[in-house]
Amino acid sequence: MPRTALITGASSGLGAEYARQLAKQGAALVLVGRSTDALQTVADEVTAAGGSATILVADLLNPDDLARVVERVKSTAEPIELLINNAGFGLPLEFASNDVAAELDHLTLHVAVPLQLLHAALQVMRERGGRILNVASIAAYIPRSTYGACKQWLVSFSRWANGHYDNVSVTAVCPGYTHTNFHERMGLAPGNEGIPGWMWLNAPDVVAESLRDVARGKAVSIPSLKYKLIAKLTGILPDRTLARMGSRGR
Repeated sequence: MPRTALITGASSGLGAEYARQLAKQGAALVLVGRSTDALQTVADEVTAAGGSATILVADLLNPDDLARVVERVKSTAEPIELLINNAGFGLPLEFASNDVAAELDHLTLHVAVPLQLLHAALQVMRERGGRILNVASIAAYIPRSTYGACKQWLVSFSRWANGHYDNVSVTAVCPGYTHTNFHERMGLAPGNEGIPGWMWLNAPDVVAESLRDVARGKAVSIPSLKYKLIAKLTGILPDRTLARMGSRGR
């Protein structure tokens, strides 16, 4: 695993779990997020466990803040060996009823921001080598409003880049429903998502399996056998059935 990893959306959820597990593997961390206090809490936890972490406070929807993160990713003096594009948020599925400005922010954070960070990372990694992990979703395989469309972009690009750049592995991680605070931030209390218990995954398991797949250089990682099977089924089920599946959870 890498000596230095930069994680966006590192203050909670999967981002914080990636920080914990990578620190245990000896990686020095650069934690990116909007909240100084939340990032510092994760950094303190990592440091207390014997790891190393610095924080980089940035709102990735702010062009000036994003530019600072891009410059950190491109640094040759302090190279980033693993980039984790994890920052994101969810919206209600009823696209036509959503505020279009929120939809544009959603598209920017899930597609345009990773694109810029991927471009910055690949400029330096294609020479010296490196790894990139893009947190996508099983929604990439299931019609699910603009969220699924954004995640499908990450999967498609990761598959291409992983085969195109010899010195760099690029992996799209596609978890299913995972116990984090992602749904709580959308106003959904545990148990109110309309999803049966067997479909839920635990964040430590998702992160551990995805990191193993990154180390193997896989283009796509789908943590858990049940979601691997669901991804297979999406190739044969009709669109209407898939759309009904994708309508659950919000």
